[in-house]
Amino acid sequence: MAVAGSLALLATACGSGDDGNSSSGGSSAGSLDGRGPITLASGKDTSGNLQNQLNAWNAAHPNEKVELKELPEDADAQRQQMVQNAQAQSDSYSVLVMDVVWTSEFAANQWITQIPEDKVPDLGKLLPATVETAKYRDKLYAVPMTSDGGLLYYRNDLLAQAGVNQAPKTWDEMKAACTKVLALPAAKGMSCYSGQFEKYEGLTVNFSEAVNSAGGEIVGKDGKPNVNTPEAKAGLEELVNDFKTGVIPKAAITYKEEESRRAFQDGKLVFLRNWPYVYALANKTDGSSKVAGKFAVAPLPGKTGAGVSSLGGHDYAISSFAKNKATAIDFINFMASEERQKANVEKTSQAPTWASLYDDAGLNKQFPYLAPLKASIQNAQPRPRVVKYGDVTAAIQQAAYDSLSGKTQPDQALSDLQTKLQSLITQ
Repeated sequence: MAVAGSLALLATACGSGDDGNSSSGGSSAGSLDGRGPITLASGKDTSGNLQNQLNAWNAAHPNEKVELKELPEDADAQRQQMVQNAQAQSDSYSVLVMDVVWTSEFAANQWITQIPEDKVPDLGKLLPATVETAKYRDKLYAVPMTSDGGLLYYRNDLLAQAGVNQAPKTWDEMKAACTKVLALPAAKGMSCYSGQFEKYEGLTVNFSEAVNSAGGEIVGKDGKPNVNTPEAKAGLEELVNDFKTGVIPKAAITYKEEESRRAFQDGKLVFLRNWPYVYALANKTDGSSKVAGKFAVAPLPGKTGAGVSSLGGHDYAISSFAKNKATAIDFINFMASEERQKANVEKTSQAPTWASLYDDAGLNKQFPYLAPLKASIQNAQPRPRVVKYGDVTAAIQQAAYDSLSGKTQPDQALSDLQTKLQSLITQ
C-alpha cells in the first residue's frame, strides 16, 4: 500500500477493548525461539485450498506440524476472537491470519510480535504496497501473504448481445450498459449491480471505494478525519440512489462476499464488485456456477473515470503469547515463498504478494485479470490505519448502513460520522 505510509499512525490511542497495558511500541522483537507444533488461526477457508498448503508443510516437518484453527467467515467475528484470545494471553493461537487493517491495533496493544526484517529473506521480492500493510511505526509485525484489490466482474456475454463492446469505466456507463442488457430476454429477472452492503467490514470497503472513487477520502494524509465533504457525499449518494432506483437489488443490503458471489454465479447480476478469489469459483464447470465462461473482469468504475479500490489482503503475524515462535517464522516464510504463493494462486485465484507472479506468463494465461489487478493494488487506497480500527470501522459501517437503509440522509450521516471519527482518532 504505497499511499498508506502517508497516513498518520496514531499511537496515542488504545485499541478497541484495550486492557490498559498497551504501549505505542508494540511487542518487542528478539524472542523468536522455540520449536514444535503450532496453530494457524484463520477465517473460514472458502477457497478449499488452505489445508493443502498446510499439508505440504506438515509432510516436511513431522515434528513441527501446524494445526488449522478455523474461525468464522465474517471478518469482524474473526478479529473479535483474536482480540479475546490476546486479552486472555492465551497460547492457543500461534500464527494469526490478519486483515491488513488490523496491524496497528494489534501491534500497539502488544498482541503480536515484532519481526526483524532479516528474518524474512524474501521481503524485498514482495509488492511494496503489501509490505506497508504489515508495518507499524516503520517496524515489521507481519508478513504479507495474500493481497486484494476490488475487481468488477461482468457478464461479457450479455453485454455483447446488447451491443456493449467494452467494460464501463464510470458509474454512469455501467448503468447505461445495464439498461441495454436488462432489456434482453436472456436477462429476465436479473439486477444490475451489487457489492457487499451488510453491516460488517465489507461495507467499510464498499463505502470507502465509493468515496475514494468520487475524489473523496475518509481520513486525510494528515491523519485527520475528512469525510464530511462534497466528494464523500457524491460517493455515498451514488450507493443510496442505486438502492432507491433498483440498480442495486434490495437483497444486497444483506450481502457479504459469499452472498454476492453466489448471486452472480446464479445469474442474478450483470455486474459484481468482489475480490479476485471469485474468479476461480465462478469459472468452475462442475455445475456450481451458471456463468462459467460467460464473464470477464475489469477495474472498478468511478464517478468520472476509473475507480479506486480499497486495499485488501491478509498478513501472517505471530501471537505475542505463542510457543514455538522459531517454528512459526519458518512456517510463515514457507507460506510466503514464491512456490507456495504460485500454488495457491493456481488453485484459488487469490492475489499473491510476490511481485514476479503478476508477470508470470502461465498465470496470466490462466488468470487474465492479473495485470489489471496489479494496477488495482498499486493504486489502491487504504482503509484508515489507526490504532482504534475496530471502533472506527464500526462507526463507518453504522453511518453507511443507516444511509443505505433509508434511516439517515447522506448529509446527516457524513456529518455525524465526521464527529464520531474525530472523537475516536484524536483521543
